[in-house]
Amino acid sequence: MTIVSASPAVPDKDWWRGAVIYQIYPRSFQDSNGDGIGDLKGITARLPHISALGADAVWISPFFPSPMKDFGYDVSNYTEVDPMFGTLSDFDALIHEAHRLGLKVMIDLVMSHSSDQHAWFIESRSSRVNPKADWYVWSDAKPDGTPPNNWLSIFGGSAWHWDPTRMQYYMHNFLTSQPDLNLHNAEVQDALLEMTRFWLKRGVDGFRLDTINFYFHDRDLRDNPALDPSRRNASTAPAVNPYNFQEHVYDKNRPENIDFLKRFRAVLDEFPSIAAVGEVGDSQRGLEIVGEYTSGGDKMHMCYAFEFLAPDALTPSRVAEVQDGFSGAAPEGWACWAFSNHDVVRHASRWGSEVLDREAYVKMLSAVLMTQRGSVCIYQGEELGLTEADIAYADLQDPYGIQFWPEFKGRDGCRTPMVWDAQALQAGFSTSEKTWLPIPVEHQLRAVSAQYGDPESVLEQYRRFLAFRKQHPALVKGEVRFLESEGPLLQYERIFGDEAVLCAFNMSAEPLSVEPPPGDWEMLDGHGFESTVEGNQINLPVWGAYFARRA
Repeated sequence: MTIVSASPAVPDKDWWRGAVIYQIYPRSFQDSNGDGIGDLKGITARLPHISALGADAVWISPFFPSPMKDFGYDVSNYTEVDPMFGTLSDFDALIHEAHRLGLKVMIDLVMSHSSDQHAWFIESRSSRVNPKADWYVWSDAKPDGTPPNNWLSIFGGSAWHWDPTRMQYYMHNFLTSQPDLNLHNAEVQDALLEMTRFWLKRGVDGFRLDTINFYFHDRDLRDNPALDPSRRNASTAPAVNPYNFQEHVYDKNRPENIDFLKRFRAVLDEFPSIAAVGEVGDSQRGLEIVGEYTSGGDKMHMCYAFEFLAPDALTPSRVAEVQDGFSGAAPEGWACWAFSNHDVVRHASRWGSEVLDREAYVKMLSAVLMTQRGSVCIYQGEELGLTEADIAYADLQDPYGIQFWPEFKGRDGCRTPMVWDAQALQAGFSTSEKTWLPIPVEHQLRAVSAQYGDPESVLEQYRRFLAFRKQHPALVKGEVRFLESEGPLLQYERIFGDEAVLCAFNMSAEPLSVEPPPGDWEMLDGHGFESTVEGNQINLPVWGAYFARRA
């Protein structure tokens, strides 16, 4: 049975602009049946936590049928729910409860590749002449039997895998079990768009598009050029991966993607107030691609770039550089920013491993994130100040970490189960004696139950600041004007209509006194920070923040 929740008489088509989106990794959010793995019923039961936090929407990572070689990002059926996570009826109930709580629901679509267990690929690999023979990227070997070109996989090694049935290579940007779909084939595009309609009819409010810039490849299969070593950047792949040695001109970021994104947007526009955010996985041309994909109002509503997910330290100059870069590359566009997600080291550890007062540090970072121009993604557990878990090799699940251990430990450290109850077995995540990934003791001590109601906790600071943010439209939808980004001081204005809000941050472990910009400013409260004003000086404590409104 399909359940579509009732919509307001006049849907807000602009709800996504400035929205706070809470990312759920379903394996690790809440287990409802005691098997040690999270599921849809578990998510539904915990939606009140997200509503009470103050988020506007949830983004749920893949829950489709999958052999789980890449934990759901290898889809074997696009229009079903993996029994591990529940049923379509469970998903319908989740949608209904989210809408009752005022939350939008966005789901993850993986359209650049499928699992090798998908019926489409099983048919495609069966011969060179079947109806789906051209649905994936196939190529003959070179005369010496080697792959058709030098393209590399994000997960290491060649992006080509030999198939003995067809006596050809197939392309895989990720695992060998994740063959790339051939979107040059119009039938493939049509099938993916029909799948999109399936979920829209089921009541979803939008999508997060995985690896959006990987959809197309160069038809001529030209070799990628080498990348100058000075330009190598480890934000797309770990530094130990030779993927960073190439300039990825021909295996992704192809111009044909623009027309497909227009087709995709046209499908979204068949339904009221739908939004999509595309993940642009590219450290070489990220902001440029974001500009291309969000311009014109006929492609993506917003894009999710990697600039704030990179290892680079977050400094005032870095924040200004990224925002200015986005404004230059995408003057018409809208960004979606995140500091953590399911693929990177949690930012409390990535940037704060040497910080003595990490509580104050992550509180300050949360305010920086939530005052950026753009929409915001919060990754589950971030609101608790969770650090990256140290997972023993014997407990690793992520093939990425297993491949590059010990120099790169993979993504399991940010994917451990959510901690709900500091006193309960498995922190209230599950009743199982063993969970799919272990729960660190230090995480259990930071559970929701241990922080809820404590005004000094990271959780209560997130709740407080999200409420403060909603009171000021300039912080949600406003433009940004940077005033200071040198040294430890980050200072900018957010401006919307008649409202201008000054945001000042001390991004250092030493107190800081600064002069406000010219004008009459009214100090704001209710945000949880305790800066003071003496005469013409703002006194910012260690990792402190100050907010004022132009009088």
